[in-house]
Amino acid sequence: MVINAIDTPFNPDKSLIQQLANRHTGIGFDQCLIIEKSHSSGIDFYYRIFNASGDEVGQCGNGARCLMRYVFEKKLTRKKDITVKTCTTKMSLHLGHDNRVTLNMGIPKLAPNDIPMLYLEQKPYYTLNLEGHTPINFHAVNMGNPHVVIKVEDIKKAPVETLGDIICHHPLFPEFTNVGFMMHHDDNTLSLRVFERGVGETLACGSGAAAAAAISRLYYQFEPNISVHLPGGTLFINWIEQDSPLYLTGTATFVYDGVLFHGDTYLD
Repeated sequence: MVINAIDTPFNPDKSLIQQLANRHTGIGFDQCLIIEKSHSSGIDFYYRIFNASGDEVGQCGNGARCLMRYVFEKKLTRKKDITVKTCTTKMSLHLGHDNRVTLNMGIPKLAPNDIPMLYLEQKPYYTLNLEGHTPINFHAVNMGNPHVVIKVEDIKKAPVETLGDIICHHPLFPEFTNVGFMMHHDDNTLSLRVFERGVGETLACGSGAAAAAAISRLYYQFEPNISVHLPGGTLFINWIEQDSPLYLTGTATFVYDGVLFHGDTYLD
């Protein structure tokens, strides 16, 4: 859900976001994106991201693509290359042909303090011991938000809702974490399911796709161009070198337009 708050400020509380996110009695969404006016040179728009739980987060790769389509189609800008900023992240976005949007996701962060998680030393993978489970080997990376990535042999049998929820809220992760379960097909194709913090299993997660691709490139000898198949569609990742930015490309499609009446204010 994308809201234009450039001229009309909108500061929802947690309860309102939860009501709007409800798929039975509200509008229904995984994330609410609120576009605001930029007050910084070189930044076209500032925007805020709220998960369905009502918690504000700093990154949403799918949301950034939706924002690019929205501001262009609604004539809030005529530029096809813009820079946007959230509470944690700055991103460059490009609107290409067939409504594909490419965004610069920055350089993946691997240090435990940057993720954040309570390990002292950076490692290729970490082991988590949970009661009732065999030891779980996982990778960790920050793509503007924290991600755990677990390699599985069968994506359909991955315990996304159960194990994903446990790891997401584990004390090792002071800001909680997104949890991706990935299955490799060849050296440039993988499937992914994601338990998203504040949401649960989601049909698509742009930053999750970027995280899985980065891990596959770093530790599993993947090629620079990677296709990531999620339940909601396919995203494309390009990451040339470890010290260069990672790029994500995917489509963004309008489902419907509406007006939200909140207090004495109408919002598009």
